[in-house]
Amino acid sequence: MSLRPRFVAAGVLVALFGVALGIGALVGDPDERAPGDTGTPAASGLSAAASGYRLTDLTAPAAPNEAGTLRLRVLGPDGAPLTRFATQHEKKLHLIVVRSDTTEYRHAHPRMDADGLWSVDWTWAAPGTYRVFADFVPETPDSPGDLVLSETVTVTGDATPRPLAPISETASVDGYQVTRHGELDTRGGELRFTVSRGGFPVSDLEPYLGANGHLVALRAEDLAYLHVHPQTDGSRGPDVTFHAKALGAGRYRLYLDFAHGGSVHTAEFTVDARVLTDSSTGGDGVHTGGGHP
Repeated sequence: MSLRPRFVAAGVLVALFGVALGIGALVGDPDERAPGDTGTPAASGLSAAASGYRLTDLTAPAAPNEAGTLRLRVLGPDGAPLTRFATQHEKKLHLIVVRSDTTEYRHAHPRMDADGLWSVDWTWAAPGTYRVFADFVPETPDSPGDLVLSETVTVTGDATPRPLAPISETASVDGYQVTRHGELDTRGGELRFTVSRGGFPVSDLEPYLGANGHLVALRAEDLAYLHVHPQTDGSRGPDVTFHAKALGAGRYRLYLDFAHGGSVHTAEFTVDARVLTDSSTGGDGVHTGGGHP
């Protein structure tokens, strides 16, 4: 995949959650550039429309713990449902969903019917406002390449936003320990993660979406979307290496997906991105809401 509101003050994330009735309510987004963004809303995945394509017909269960289906459709420049999608990292559409306080991250792969309607079994774990990202590449003669479109859904109930986790170089998940090496900045550079378990390096990571790891980064301020993929070296661990370039200054949440033991695990980190003016070392493999490596 080519790399789910709101800003942190003194390390505490402040978010406002709405309450909706019936089908999960959609919350529109102003067509404005986010603070510190170096591109348009579409370039950071914060718009429902880009390059003539539009995310529409987004519905989901209305309340937490209510089993149902999340559905969405993509319309092409001609206004008709898009039904031709290129395969990227083993899937034709990647769905990233995250609550506005950067918790409840999920990465799923819905199924498309003949009419271009994507659907996936879905249950919300908690109330709140969620951003739903669709990451895909139209398979058309005039394809603009990678696109990331998004909308928001509000799930009913009293939602208490969680404080953003502190900045850390280590994360624990499902008995695994993951250590981050490197920093995130606007010039672009290497981010490397080392996976271990029980004090021993994991050197038999399993392929996940055609790679040994998968990284999503979201700016905590507005959930602007940054997505990168690992540098390919044939390694199966314990290191998974990426080249990433921040959209702008601010605090980001990193979500590292890796597969081992027959399951996918997600290690989460909080980092601060810096603005660096020297652009001479920008690198390949960067995706800011459009443009797979």
